[in-house]
Amino acid sequence: MPLMSPLLSSLLAAAIIGAVPFLALASLSLAKKKLAALLKPIVAFAAGGLLGGAFLHLLPEAAEMGGPVFEMTLIGILLFFVLDSLLWIYHCHGGHQLHADKDHHGSCPQKPVGILNLVGDAFHNLTDGIVVASAFLAGGPALGVPTAIAVALHEIPQEVGDFGILIYSGFSYGKALFWNLMVGLAMFVGVFVVFVAQDYVENLTLYTIPFAAGGFIYMACTNLLSEIKEEESLKTRFIQFLWLLAGVAFLWFSATLE
Repeated sequence: MPLMSPLLSSLLAAAIIGAVPFLALASLSLAKKKLAALLKPIVAFAAGGLLGGAFLHLLPEAAEMGGPVFEMTLIGILLFFVLDSLLWIYHCHGGHQLHADKDHHGSCPQKPVGILNLVGDAFHNLTDGIVVASAFLAGGPALGVPTAIAVALHEIPQEVGDFGILIYSGFSYGKALFWNLMVGLAMFVGVFVVFVAQDYVENLTLYTIPFAAGGFIYMACTNLLSEIKEEESLKTRFIQFLWLLAGVAFLWFSATLE
């Protein structure tokens, strides 16, 4: 990775992250109980990874570079909220986007749910590409790799849920996988947007790095931590909390290697 340019590193990271939809197909072949048991630690670990990525990698890098750190972090949180509300149809299926159970989809029409979910996922992948490219552009592999790891961890429960939504909406397994892969290409668009925009926007990463941190914080605290909070079993919730700490520790350990 250190021998690669920031652009090639970003494209490679996007390709690896984009392979995650295959995990969604494999996971849905498991029994429902096994899938639920697997997702719980993944969700908690992903939340810890996003928080660790934001507070231990992105925000320290943004503070070191200077610029409107707090303002752009706040803007990131607010814009991700708008994106979540308008395009990820989070409220449409009862606030349970991470679950593939049709009982969590409320009264939304099936086909529109699937189509809107694809639109939202495309915008989501676009922002992921911007985040990854900004990290590699600003800090090279030392910042880019942990950021890509945090994005990838978040993608696993996200894509499992998205795949389930498409199946529920009437898509066949093959079409659901195909369209998940197609919207995943938006991540490459996000990467190219950053590297093209840097020629026109001075000190672009001064704005995109704290913006990305705000997005990480929002996704962790609303989409993922809310899943842990709704767990009824105190024992299971405690175990999820340990996985959450493990996710933070993993990103902290990677920060010590920089």
